[in-house]
Amino acid sequence: MPYTKVVIIGGGFGGLNVAKSLRRARMEVLLVDKTNHHLFQPLLYQVATAALSPGEIATPIREVLRRQKNTSVIMGDVVSIDKEEKRIVLGNGDEIPFDYLVVSTGARHSYFGKDEWEEFAPGLKTIQDALKIREEVLISFEKAERIDRISEAEKYLNFVVIGGGPTGVEMAGAIAEVAHKTMFRNFRRINPARSKIYLVEGLPNILNAYPESLANHAKKSLEKMGVQVITGKMVTDIKKDGVHIEDIYIPSRNVIWAAGNQASPLLKTLDVPLDRAGRVLVEPDLSIPGDPNIFVIGDAAHAKGKDDKPLPGIAPTAIQQAHYVAGLIKKKQPKEKRKPFRYFDKGNMATIGTLKAIAFMGKIKLTGFIAWLAWCFIHILYLIGFRNRFGVLVEWFYCFMTGQRGVRLIYRSVEKGLPKQTE
Repeated sequence: MPYTKVVIIGGGFGGLNVAKSLRRARMEVLLVDKTNHHLFQPLLYQVATAALSPGEIATPIREVLRRQKNTSVIMGDVVSIDKEEKRIVLGNGDEIPFDYLVVSTGARHSYFGKDEWEEFAPGLKTIQDALKIREEVLISFEKAERIDRISEAEKYLNFVVIGGGPTGVEMAGAIAEVAHKTMFRNFRRINPARSKIYLVEGLPNILNAYPESLANHAKKSLEKMGVQVITGKMVTDIKKDGVHIEDIYIPSRNVIWAAGNQASPLLKTLDVPLDRAGRVLVEPDLSIPGDPNIFVIGDAAHAKGKDDKPLPGIAPTAIQQAHYVAGLIKKKQPKEKRKPFRYFDKGNMATIGTLKAIAFMGKIKLTGFIAWLAWCFIHILYLIGFRNRFGVLVEWFYCFMTGQRGVRLIYRSVEKGLPKQTE
């Protein structure tokens, strides 16, 4: 009798943990991902701000699953899902059959219908995104050093982060440290400490999902670091040389987008109801309507919690969903006998800068150094592999002791887009 075939799309927190949970199952498991690596996205902003290198937060998927004899890995781009014929289709036309399918495709940044903004305001979801942002940030200081006119140099020393969620807060704080500490005394004509960092949030306060007291603490901490926090105003336009925020215009060549997510367009091929962000409105057991053997988890799923609100798109959510779904698959449990997925909220945390963070777990709220230590510990814990954990610890220690960031490398010419100076 042939083994049951389980296909997993996506090697993020959700997909990878489904595969790991099925390591002893008498099943044929196949994981498909468009890249060859698992990326630890919570630390991606540190790659974008030169604190870490990509190899310290990414691990080859094949290496993680090398001891699982029942599991294979394919690097490929899934373009459609045929739920009637129970098969997925890859970009080159290859078809892969399945008995169970787990879709964990994550999300990309959403520009809310203004996709033309992406050219001037990149988001942060992949290693390529992070490296692009890192290079633009670093090269901006080099360009400003060569520009005589103050008004022209200002555009390169203004940094605008759009979106006041955890990613935006962490990015704004990290850029402030780069400009005001790391780059200090590195230049002769400009003073990087005079750079202006803006954090823009359309809602009345940043970190809307956090308790108000913690959000206010984070805002005050950012302001002490030199970040100008603009709340209650919407971005109305983004151009090459600046951003319009209702009645405010900020000249800038460094606009970073952290304001919204959109699920993978692959989900549309399932032909099931989606929410406004393109996520599948899953059943209580995380299966799709009409097919109990197809599951959607992580950022691709609109799953509701106890308060009837969508579960947060964070790593613990995807990991818990992965273990739950893997359990159902191992038992081959029929839909009528499945207990609904229950999410255990372990709290939330965000770092603002060195020794500065906020965290809450139920009624427990932490700020400052203790929250920062907790943030460091949790993120090291979730990293895959001793080498990555050790490497990140070394880089963090170096940065903590010296204020320097060790990955300040630029690989392209500074001349592109640099105006000729008057002799």
